[in-house]
Amino acid sequence: MLFTIIRRNEKLAAKRSPMFDKNRFAKFLIYFMVAYWAALLLLMGVTLPSAFESAAPSMEPYHILNQGLIYVLITDFLVRFVIQTATSHEIKPYLLMPVKKKKLIDTLLLQSATSLYNLFWFFLFVPFAFLSIFRFYGMTGIICYLTGIWLLMVLNNYWYLLCKMLLNEKTVYLLLPLAVYSLLAIAEFIPEGNPISTFTMNLGEGFIEGSLPAYLSVIILILLMIFINRTLQIRLLYSEISKVEDTKIKHVSEYKFLDRYGEIGEYIRLELKLYLRNKTVKTQFRMGFIIMIAFSCVLAFTDVYDRMTNFICIYNFAILPVMTLGQVMCFEGNYLDGLMSRKESIYNLLRAKYYLNCLILLIPSLIMIIPIIRGKISPLMAVSYLLFTVGAVFFTLLQLAVYNKKTLPLNANVMRSNRGSSLFQSFLISCALFMPLIVNSTLTTFLEQNTAFIIMMLIGLTLTITHTIWIKNIYNRFMKRRYDNMEGFRDSR
Repeated sequence: MLFTIIRRNEKLAAKRSPMFDKNRFAKFLIYFMVAYWAALLLLMGVTLPSAFESAAPSMEPYHILNQGLIYVLITDFLVRFVIQTATSHEIKPYLLMPVKKKKLIDTLLLQSATSLYNLFWFFLFVPFAFLSIFRFYGMTGIICYLTGIWLLMVLNNYWYLLCKMLLNEKTVYLLLPLAVYSLLAIAEFIPEGNPISTFTMNLGEGFIEGSLPAYLSVIILILLMIFINRTLQIRLLYSEISKVEDTKIKHVSEYKFLDRYGEIGEYIRLELKLYLRNKTVKTQFRMGFIIMIAFSCVLAFTDVYDRMTNFICIYNFAILPVMTLGQVMCFEGNYLDGLMSRKESIYNLLRAKYYLNCLILLIPSLIMIIPIIRGKISPLMAVSYLLFTVGAVFFTLLQLAVYNKKTLPLNANVMRSNRGSSLFQSFLISCALFMPLIVNSTLTTFLEQNTAFIIMMLIGLTLTITHTIWIKNIYNRFMKRRYDNMEGFRDSR
């Protein structure tokens, strides 16, 4: 009963959202991308059997695919961070209802297992199974195999929920998935015989044959993950209700060195306090900062990803701004009324955000000196990507200041709902995220690499020099929509 009520409420919330009618174009693009990836998986499912037969005639195609199941699960785990909302984020609307919190958490965990996303990889596995398994095991073998794959996706779903919930609490829990996947990599590549891929091959074979131990092993792991998720969610829920952590203030900094910069310095100080004092924002900022440093160190100190130098160098600069500026004004919605009481405060706030993010990019820029000295990248490449990020990527992301009008909580994690992400916001963030790679690929198709770098550098430099002009334009457009935006911020607090 509660399960169907929550499902119905979620559908009604989506339809009644103020953004439902305002983002039809963005919805179309998202549906198009879903259809595109589904078609791509279908194509892979149709072509992989013949490709595997040609590459390894001594093995059946499904054996080769089963050896790669661990890589499919890792990819699925990473994709869930982009598109799936943790079920614990939907608890808040039901806290005042006469429903036991434990029962509510159980229902939300069950709902997560029945999500249609857990079936998305079937676009790959269904055609592959028909072409490679049907001739040996018939329809029964296909059904048994797909049931096993679904159980693996459900297990991966609960593993994602556990990591997401812990990461929302403390960034240090990022070490958990890193440690697990590092141990799997060590177990796969150091001993002879590739034990992990051999295990997944045997597990897939067990699914096809309908082996009870194969299913039971996965089901036991699923039940264990459900128990851990349930226990932690209950504990974190009561901890957040009591707000114990809000009383622990160890150090207060006034950032007095910013006084010399006048009103811009005041708003940079406000940004620093936003990033470093509020739980949700601090966690998000730390995560982006760690990923940025990781990209920098991988490029500077290892030779593992030398073939992906362009990709890593681009996102070394772009990843943190995408994570912080992608929700521009959403956190400020908590105190927007105070900001609006001062003349041109939003204009100076946007400039402060721009300057602070530019200063943050000095860190990866300094680390980039190491791969430049080692000859892994050219100085022109590093400068080009830096200026393109400061100019074009920042220009794209700050446009969201005009359209974002939903407040995100500053400290709530377990109980907050995913109200800050509209489809249009997701579309603009995706454009900013993939724009450097698309522009670089397009230019290098028709021009030499150095010429492409020079063009990207000139684009970024032009937008950087004229930043006060386009930030003023963003401010003027925001002011035209200020009453509509302020109403949206107040309604979503």
